[in-house]
Amino acid sequence: MAMNRPTSRTLPRLLLTPAVATLFLWMIVPLVMTIYFSVIRYNLMQPDQSGFVGLENFEYFVTDPSFTTSVINTILLLGSVILITVILGVAIALLINEPFAGRGIVRVLLISPFFVMPTVNALMWKNMMMNPIYGVLAQVWAFFGAAPVDWLTDHPLFSVIVMVSWQWLPFATLIFMTALQSMDREQLEAARMDGATYGQQLRYLYIPHLGRSVAVVVMIELIFLLSVFAEIYTTTGGGPGDASTNVAFLIFKQALLNFDAGVASAGALFAVVLANIAAIFLIRMVGKNLDK
Repeated sequence: MAMNRPTSRTLPRLLLTPAVATLFLWMIVPLVMTIYFSVIRYNLMQPDQSGFVGLENFEYFVTDPSFTTSVINTILLLGSVILITVILGVAIALLINEPFAGRGIVRVLLISPFFVMPTVNALMWKNMMMNPIYGVLAQVWAFFGAAPVDWLTDHPLFSVIVMVSWQWLPFATLIFMTALQSMDREQLEAARMDGATYGQQLRYLYIPHLGRSVAVVVMIELIFLLSVFAEIYTTTGGGPGDASTNVAFLIFKQALLNFDAGVASAGALFAVVLANIAAIFLIRMVGKNLDK
């Protein structure tokens, strides 16, 4: 048996080699290249003037007039979308958890917005819902005798939050629906027989059971919401001014509008650091709530 042990270890390692190599090429190599470009002067319009500049690109990025606004907008976007999707997702999951006629169709309709591409989602909200002339919201406002609101001009960041929340709400609802299906029905029936009100069931049974699902939703949304770009580019273009510019859009402006790959790489590394800080904070916050 001892002589066969090296062979038994070699085979699993060989089977894992393609996955490890793919992961290395997909993540490590781009990260190393980004670090390399972040410490050199590399403007696509002046490739012959490249050279080592140290932390100069980082300094240029964080001193950009749009930097502070973009960080604040990113935090507001993250916090608002996560809060909206978690609260409404739990509420909708609880509503459709009980059997009723047509529940299967309702579930499919609730989940379907998640499969809409971000660009299509942005165009739909821009032209069908928030257009100040012929949009649905404008028609509702006019029906009640109120002046239509130009949402993308007057409330650009709020408009982006609504668009992104609408697309990510089905994801949160699906996770919470799945978690509710695994609840102990006997425990629920016992609580009801003992006279527990729905509020007490919600506080002591449903919410604690959904705690880990909330953590999963928060972490996955955090990863993807840091890179929200299509909705901003398609609707507001980061404006008016910098009112709806987030870190991802600021990196885009540095990379493709200013053709400065060095500064854009420095901004990308800053976004990675920001994501890790936010992840650590949220993990600890959710973990404390789960331990209570």
